[in-house]
Amino acid sequence: MQADRIADRRIIAVSGADREAFLQGLITNDVKRLSQGLVYAALLTPQGKYLADFMLVPVGDEILIDVQADLADGLMKRLTLYKMRSKVVLEERDTPVWRGLGDAPEGAFADPRDASLGWRYYGALDAEPLGADWDALRVAACVPESGIELIPDDSYILESGFERLSGVDFRKGCFVGQEVTARMKHKTELRKGLVRVPVQGSAPAGTAIDAGGKPAGTLFTQADGHGLAYLRFDRAVPGMTAGDATVQPPEQ
Repeated sequence: MQADRIADRRIIAVSGADREAFLQGLITNDVKRLSQGLVYAALLTPQGKYLADFMLVPVGDEILIDVQADLADGLMKRLTLYKMRSKVVLEERDTPVWRGLGDAPEGAFADPRDASLGWRYYGALDAEPLGADWDALRVAACVPESGIELIPDDSYILESGFERLSGVDFRKGCFVGQEVTARMKHKTELRKGLVRVPVQGSAPAGTAIDAGGKPAGTLFTQADGHGLAYLRFDRAVPGMTAGDATVQPPEQ
């Protein structure tokens, strides 16, 4: 068995009689989907901006929240604030988080964002390092990562591709930030967003993209001649630059 342990993840366990109803009223996705496996979701500000994204994991009478380590404290504080009188217990766990490709061990879950990202496993696992290039897989599938393409208190999830990544459900009912998110979906056409672009050369993640002297967006993770870019679509023209790199418009 080969797999890579994800060192920068923390686990928050949600238990208690109201655990499903509690999360259902807060997060962007439908908790009922846990009957099918992992659920990818986010918690937003009331203004509809991204705060944290995470996996929900069904484990017996608990729901585990698999979240990036540097977001865990803030997420725990926010969940505690919303808990109020709900019959819910929030606890941190030291459960190891693994990911792999190909044949999965018993008890593993498929990554719901994109099939190319393989599977995730929670708990002790006897595995040799896989050493997969996970950034290259993310770029190929146009999957953002918090702290890089996803910026807390700044990013909007629809511009970040959450519908394509099965991270939001508009039929489930209300969630924090739902009004702004629904308005973006139904009443406006997105004029900017995260896309996969051809890149020649390289530039540090977060480098501004220039299109003929006009700001056109930001270049983030790069791998195998492509990169993830937050781009203004009306300024996406051939021969854009990002530092020493040349950026082309998204391939159709």
